[in-house]
Amino acid sequence: MTSEYEMSVNDYIAIIKHRAVLLIVSAVVILGVCVMVAISLPPTYESSGTILVESQQISPDLVAANNNTFADERIEVIRQRVMTREHLEAIINKYNLFASQSRQLSVTEKIDEMRNAITVSLVSAAVKGRGEVTIAFRLGFEHREPEVANKVANELVTLFLDENIKQRTERASETTEFLTQEADKLRVELEALENRLADFKQAHSNALPEHQELRMNMLSRAETELKEVDRDYKAAREELRFNELEVSAASAGVAKPGAAGAAADKPQDLGSLKAEYARLLSLYTEAHPDVRAVKRKIAALESASGNAGSSVAPVSLDVAKAQARVGASQARINSLADQKREILSKIDAYEAQILETPQVERGLVTLMRDHDNARKKYEEIRTKEMGAKISESLEQENKAERFVLLESPLMPEKPVRPNRKKVVAMGFVLAPVGAGALVMLLEMLSQRVRGVEALGSVVGRRVLASIPYIHTKAELARRRKWQTLVVLGGVVIIAIFLVLVHFLYMPLDLIVVKTLGRFA
Repeated sequence: MTSEYEMSVNDYIAIIKHRAVLLIVSAVVILGVCVMVAISLPPTYESSGTILVESQQISPDLVAANNNTFADERIEVIRQRVMTREHLEAIINKYNLFASQSRQLSVTEKIDEMRNAITVSLVSAAVKGRGEVTIAFRLGFEHREPEVANKVANELVTLFLDENIKQRTERASETTEFLTQEADKLRVELEALENRLADFKQAHSNALPEHQELRMNMLSRAETELKEVDRDYKAAREELRFNELEVSAASAGVAKPGAAGAAADKPQDLGSLKAEYARLLSLYTEAHPDVRAVKRKIAALESASGNAGSSVAPVSLDVAKAQARVGASQARINSLADQKREILSKIDAYEAQILETPQVERGLVTLMRDHDNARKKYEEIRTKEMGAKISESLEQENKAERFVLLESPLMPEKPVRPNRKKVVAMGFVLAPVGAGALVMLLEMLSQRVRGVEALGSVVGRRVLASIPYIHTKAELARRRKWQTLVVLGGVVIIAIFLVLVHFLYMPLDLIVVKTLGRFA
């Protein structure tokens, strides 16, 4: 056949008639194979339970939980913990799973088969303001025996619930323990800073900033006292020079006019001097110059009266009195000098402390800042620790977010695999397609000439006449036989189809009743 010839519809019809037996046989074989596969495939049952993700019972505004992870993330974490080798191997050994396999499986292969048989599907819902939120999940297990599937599913559900409680409790306990350790560390650090601050204040107690105003007042008071002492010191020096002049005059036997006048003006007897001393004490202190002068005169008169019986000349008594006054003045000058030196040392100390205060304040501010930061951290971590303890109590009392078994795994009544209806339906689709593909392949490999037009295309000449094929009696008998077989085969196929529909889809009597009901 040349490439110029194109097959017509008659040629295709002729091919179908010629290959009719092959088409029917191949279609029946393919359909039979699909039916056998649908019947021979072992059933797989699935038992599943539904677990609800229940929100926290107490309002989060009152008590906040520490486990704030998303439900799907927590479910996946629990799934990985449950599907460990240890757990799965224990379940396999407990229920003797995969013992009926055609070949002996290793422990790793059994665990892989077990993981493939476990299904976890999330149930989500649209929540306003939060989008898609996981509110529940279904946990199932597939097995060829429904009883085993149900038992293993219940075992897995129990593991999931227990692992959720264990995980949340452990996380809450670990959080509380961590915060407690951190709080203890901060407490030790805070105590160390408090000790450093106390030592610093004790070491610089005289230069603390809070006492700066007091030191300024004390410095001002010391300066005022220094001025008074300096004035008294100068007066005492003048008195000393005056007394030294009196000593010189008394030693020469010459009475000073001023002294004589003073003696004439003032009472020189002991009683009058004591009365004057009492009057001055009521007005001044003992450190006042007038009080001290009267006190010295009283002492001189008492000393002179004790020596009245002696034969010393009056001039010697005046010299002794003048010398006593000189000694008293000298003693007062020495005392005032000591007071002045003491006050000057105090002033120097106050000034040094005032100058040292800014440096002390800088170090104190640094320590106070570190102390305040450590105290704030300590209070913050203590607050978090208290919240963690409350959250731990929520977890222990099972009042936080939890998993609740909404529907227990039930005994499966129908297998989930294989879908025998789909397999048979696929057979009805594959049977004509496969038969047609087989015929097309055979025709593509065949080199025979089909019809008058094909012959003319091959020889390149016009065909004047064609003689049809004349069938013999034997061929006609064989054709009738094949036709009978085809009819019987069709009846068998229809019967098989009705049987499959009756057992796999719906009983025929129900189909008839429903069909009649539609036309009633």
